[in-house]
Amino acid sequence: QVQLVESGGGLVQAGDSLRLSCAASGRFSGYNMGWFRQAPGKEREFVAAISRSGGYTRYADSVKGRFTISRDNAKNTVNLQMNSLKSEDTAVYYCAADSGGSSWNLGLSQKYDYWGQGTQVTVSS
Repeated sequence: QVQLVESGGGLVQAGDSLRLSCAASGRFSGYNMGWFRQAPGKEREFVAAISRSGGYTRYADSVKGRFTISRDNAKNTVNLQMNSLKSEDTAVYYCAADSGGSSWNLGLSQKYDYWGQGTQVTVSS
């Protein structure tokens, strides 16, 4: 089992950058990790994912080229660097852990077993 705690959210202006972090307990290196987000009135959507070793990453088209996911297995953390933020990036951002061995379908929320409580990101235009 793993516990996830997100941090780094806040209020920024369009064009600014923000770095989210997710601290994990447990056997962190055994989990694929993902970031999802949910805006008011919308369903939760995939943002980015990274495999257990960090060798494979995947991004939603809406954030590709602007966001970067990374992980540090020694520090049990996964980060999401968000650049060139837009108002449409406003949402609660969730960190999630997948205990499955495969890196297939990391864009699907159903694949993830554990979730953090979320951190609010607000981008003003």
